[in-house]
Amino acid sequence: MTTLRCLAVDDEPLALELLVDNIRQVPFLELVSACNSAMDTVQVMHREPVDLIFTDIQMPGLNGLQLINTLAAKPMFILITAHAQFAVEGYALDVVDYLLKPVAFDRFMKACTKALERHTLRHAAPVVNAPERSFIFVPVDYRMVKIMLADIVRLEGLRDYIRIHFSGDKRPMLVRIAMKAIEDMLPGRQFIRVHKSHIVSIGSISAVRKSSVFIGEEELPVSEQYRDALQQLIEGR
Repeated sequence: MTTLRCLAVDDEPLALELLVDNIRQVPFLELVSACNSAMDTVQVMHREPVDLIFTDIQMPGLNGLQLINTLAAKPMFILITAHAQFAVEGYALDVVDYLLKPVAFDRFMKACTKALERHTLRHAAPVVNAPERSFIFVPVDYRMVKIMLADIVRLEGLRDYIRIHFSGDKRPMLVRIAMKAIEDMLPGRQFIRVHKSHIVSIGSISAVRKSSVFIGEEELPVSEQYRDALQQLIEGR
């Protein structure tokens, strides 16, 4: 299982204690250190590799946003604060998530899962995009699950999830991943996107209309922006 090495940063002792307790309940997080200032955080990062930092924003000296700006090689950040007004600036710095105190554990867990997904995709993409590969790995329940490309019939976007439909009697699999992210993982010579919510295996297409494709008897819509690519496929271009 992938493990994220993380730091907890807060100048309030009770808040830091709660943050540490939450981190220790997440199976894929490894707490490297608990720090009560941004400067302590920088010193730890000079000694230890870190994947993820949970940090308060308003702290004496260097605050959480300034900490992010001072780092050349940035790990992932999750901001935890009592002040909502910093949210826009936080997201402009590409933080994984922005949590408002007091943080419910289910909301904390959701933020951690987002960090795990970002870490997994960042490190897995160069491997799964290799042309000789006949499979991809996708995150399911904190594991990376191998899926053979030949088994995929189509992929269906459902907000924050993708439902992967397989050939034969295999049940569909629900995966928490962005549609664009999984589209980038699939080889274009085997799959084509026909709609914002649908990617289909080219080999599974049985018939085509101007505004739809068929996989057996199942009809899927084709958006106007994807019609040219589908037409080129039909014409063999």
